[in-house]
Amino acid sequence: MRAITVEGEGEIARLVVSDLPRPAPGPGQVLIRVAAASVNRPDVQQRRGLYPSPPDASPILGLDVSGTVVEAADDVAWPRPGARVCALVNGGGYAEYCVAPAGQCLPVPGRLDLVEAASLPEAFFTAWNALMLLGRLEPGERLLVQGGASGVGLAAIQIAARLRSARIVATASSEEKRALCRAVGATHAIDYRDPDWEDQVRALFPGGCDLIIDAQAGPTTARQMDLLDQGGRLVLLASHAGPTGEIDTRSVVRRRLTLTGSTLRPRTAAFKAELAAALREHVWPLLDQGLVTTHVCATFPLDRAADAHALMEANQQIGKIVLVVASDQLVDGSST
Repeated sequence: MRAITVEGEGEIARLVVSDLPRPAPGPGQVLIRVAAASVNRPDVQQRRGLYPSPPDASPILGLDVSGTVVEAADDVAWPRPGARVCALVNGGGYAEYCVAPAGQCLPVPGRLDLVEAASLPEAFFTAWNALMLLGRLEPGERLLVQGGASGVGLAAIQIAARLRSARIVATASSEEKRALCRAVGATHAIDYRDPDWEDQVRALFPGGCDLIIDAQAGPTTARQMDLLDQGGRLVLLASHAGPTGEIDTRSVVRRRLTLTGSTLRPRTAAFKAELAAALREHVWPLLDQGLVTTHVCATFPLDRAADAHALMEANQQIGKIVLVVASDQLVDGSST
């Protein structure tokens, strides 16, 4: 099968098309003929040697795919061969065939095509975990979503708006991005590059935020903790701004604050299956009805994965970038 592999290390690492053996599913797994694969920031980090794959994961990049199941282990009740699915995977997405734990598969929502479906799993699994499990978002609470026009950001805004009627401030770097944040459910959207963005948040939420979702961390962590109300929670999805930050621990104790982090890839298949079940129950019906959606800003053929990474590294994407692996499936759903 054709797959994208990493040649070299660090900043000079290149993505090249290679011919690799087709994988086989083990117990509890299915083999998907990949139609499309989403491009995520951890892929870029892994290519650069900053985000190694877990020991039991495929070294091939790619954390979510869509396509058609062509083989399933005997102990898998669903999905069976012929099912069109999207799936969160531990690696292996940038290839013509990919193994996925059956519990991490979800049906393709009826209103979406396979390109759009490929953009869903990583973003919505991450957003659900951050908002509902770690963030404990309650109805009507005040939520700040940093980087609201990212795939995870847009998913978080929609989940919070539709299922919790939250008051939401999103940050984004351009008016186009901010307009999209408002269109999918953010109450307000502001430019995080403005020197007074924190004052703008305080003006919109005078008492402070109940929950903040952020991927920058580093030296920005203390500033975000200061934006929290009593009992507020800050959930860090990554640490793009740096590995360390200084916080006032007495303030954390006095104000009963929670600082926590979220990394899904090393979690167990059982945990991810629980997330998939929650999404299928609560979010997938909204996708079927068009009340929740996804935004794909660009697609590339598999052999142009390097161009997709360049777009992401330029921080110009709005929503998701998707690699088209098998265009014939986009037309007729072929599984051969």
